[in-house]
Amino acid sequence: MNRRRIIVLLLLAVAVLAPAILATAIYRRSAGTSAGLLIELDRSSLPADGASGVNLVLRPTTGRAFSPDEITLQIVDGERRAQVESLFAEGRTVRAVVRVGILPGLVMLEARAKGTAPGRAEFVATLDPADRVGDGTPDFLQFDGGDREAFRRWFTFLGEVQAYEPPEKVPREIGDCAALLRFAYREALREHNGDWASSLELPTLPGLPSVKKYHYPFTPLGASLFRVKPGPFRAEDLAGDAFAQFADAETLQRLNTHFVTRDIRRAQPGDLLFFRQLSQDLPFHAMIFLGPSQLEPDMHSWIVYHTGPIAGTRGEIRRVRVEELLQHPSPRWRPVPGNVNFLGVFRWNILR
Repeated sequence: MNRRRIIVLLLLAVAVLAPAILATAIYRRSAGTSAGLLIELDRSSLPADGASGVNLVLRPTTGRAFSPDEITLQIVDGERRAQVESLFAEGRTVRAVVRVGILPGLVMLEARAKGTAPGRAEFVATLDPADRVGDGTPDFLQFDGGDREAFRRWFTFLGEVQAYEPPEKVPREIGDCAALLRFAYREALREHNGDWASSLELPTLPGLPSVKKYHYPFTPLGASLFRVKPGPFRAEDLAGDAFAQFADAETLQRLNTHFVTRDIRRAQPGDLLFFRQLSQDLPFHAMIFLGPSQLEPDMHSWIVYHTGPIAGTRGEIRRVRVEELLQHPSPRWRPVPGNVNFLGVFRWNILR
């Protein structure tokens, strides 16, 4: 058989077998390709206000539909900017809601199901600079509902528990009345996990939920919690010096709380009592209204405060019943409407 005839026969063979080979390759590729998940979002951008949400539809690109139990939806980038709130079936469709936090930035979602290629989608949370009241505290820091109650209970617990600690166990930063407020406020906003509890070495812990909207220091303000310059909140405050980690009692009263009443009977747990004693070196003084004790429940309402330095010492934390304070030997320390030194009951702006 000459060479030319061999080449012709080979070409004929290729022509005959090629369709079969191609069909086999296509079949194998099809059979080995997993269905994917497609994530459809109802919006690509929303304000980082801690309340808004993105609605998702999860669809398989090919093959059968999946139930919510078969799908895992995760935040793979920006996990502190949002959280998956629910995953549920609606007819033959799987839907989800992702609730945004208060940190602006990109949020990347990934959906997975067994035997499928993962699907991804993203949206952007934008800074929400609203300050509807104009008190200088941005709306994104304010609580409502369950978070409001959680903050109150953690704030009062953290203030009260320090009164039970021996002086050497009280955090060194607590040296006056404002420092006690700053400490309890900051720690009430933490995520209360095991590492946090170990770091404070508290003698006891309550079975309380943490606030959910955000956790210190993961806010647009970072560690700078307290307003220190007057004026409504503006976006440029994030890069300026309008907020700080430190604030004295006067600044806490003027720029971080709001007046509620001069009638202590209307005070709620976590409210603050402010006094102004012009004869003292530190004229502004603050106390925490605890309400009923969380450590030794009884029929009384309690108050806790730090005395500030006394006679060259660091002073101490005192826990007294409201009735005792109302009968204080010095009338200027009584929380009654007729006392001009009593400025009234105030409430944190985040609870407005």
